[in-house]
Amino acid sequence: MDKWLVFISGILVAIFSFHASADYCPDYDRVLNPPQLQKPEQQPFHNWSNQLLSSLHRPFHMVHDQIVKAGTSATFTGKFDYSSIFHKDLEFEDVHVYLYGTGMEDWEYLGEYRTDSDGKIYLEVAKPEGDYELRMVVEGDQSTASGYLTVVQPNRKTVLFDIDGTLTLNDFEAVGDYLGTDTAEMHGYAAEVVWDYIEKGYQIIYLTGRQYWMASTTRNWFNSKGLFDWHLRTDSNAENPAAPQTREYKTAYIRYLLEDVELDIVRAYGNAATDIAAYADAGLPKAETYIIGPEAGSEETQPIDGDYAYHYATVVAGTPDSGCSWR
Repeated sequence: MDKWLVFISGILVAIFSFHASADYCPDYDRVLNPPQLQKPEQQPFHNWSNQLLSSLHRPFHMVHDQIVKAGTSATFTGKFDYSSIFHKDLEFEDVHVYLYGTGMEDWEYLGEYRTDSDGKIYLEVAKPEGDYELRMVVEGDQSTASGYLTVVQPNRKTVLFDIDGTLTLNDFEAVGDYLGTDTAEMHGYAAEVVWDYIEKGYQIIYLTGRQYWMASTTRNWFNSKGLFDWHLRTDSNAENPAAPQTREYKTAYIRYLLEDVELDIVRAYGNAATDIAAYADAGLPKAETYIIGPEAGSEETQPIDGDYAYHYATVVAGTPDSGCSWR
């Protein structure tokens, strides 16, 4: 009887351990399949000029994705503006915020917030390990913006990607996406590379120098290519000429991921000298820094020649699973 008790106890411990570790894996399924959101009742804008702004111009709202270590709250910023040219801020209007994700059966209402003179709202969110979508709804016209929260245990294995010139063919295709005149093309097998890491349970981080107001078109681009659109980090400093430039901005964010979130960034992809410098400044090893394009192999990085086909077959396909799976 004692032997059976020991045997059964061992099984229970193994089952519990499996479920405990699985909770810390990316939870894409839950966030990709949310229930329908019942939006708040539409009310007139507080300011007639905002009504005119909304009727004449396309919204370019955005929410910065956040990734934090378990036990830590996240500070979210929602930015609301209109017009691809002027980016006129939506000032002093009401925005309703909802959240859905891991372990939840329906949307949770987080409250009503009023934008400031910069068209921004701020809120703190604290959740257990998992993945969550925050959806923000402008009361005056029902326009929306989404951002994502990921709460992780330390040492989650992570792969980092730049976007322009790294996943796309060059640094300039983002302009066509933004203006709606063209859709940026991907390097051959780039999508397969990203998907392989996703299927193996790695955390994916997209770190781009694109300005924050390109977040919505960037998310649309990822969706059009059949890829998840988070965790996405755009440059929130772009509106401030005195702010750190791309290299410094990327270095600072990678250090945050390593030191505060305690991610294990096992591989990084880029295409530009600024990527090489930022990754090195943050302490990422050159042996796992892969560069495509004219800078391929520079500064002792690992070259990707042409497209990603050979790299996918010889490096990515043989990369072991992260230790957890989202399916």
